[in-house]
Amino acid sequence: MTGWTFDAELIEWRGPAPFVFAPMPEEVSAQMKEAARGLMYWGQVPVSATIGATDFDTAVWPKDGRFLVPVKVAVQRAERIDVGDHVTVTVEVRGQRP
Repeated sequence: MTGWTFDAELIEWRGPAPFVFAPMPEEVSAQMKEAARGLMYWGQVPVSATIGATDFDTAVWPKDGRFLVPVKVAVQRAERIDVGDHVTVTVEVRGQRP
């Protein structure tokens, strides 16, 4: 597996429902895009993520040239975090290239 750790300020992006995301830095996003070739579907990459003491599986979403890590409500509650908070996120690409 390939992984990265980065700091991010949590943001809200409204789609059909509001979601909280940790934006990945552009450089990390570019590295992930390269590492995840063959694993992306509709631009999304399956990852395992950690914020604080909470591990979770998700898929990062592309937006404006970088990836956004969706932060599930269960993670927000467990870590007592919300929009505007600064967090350290570790992500690892899940799966293997075909």
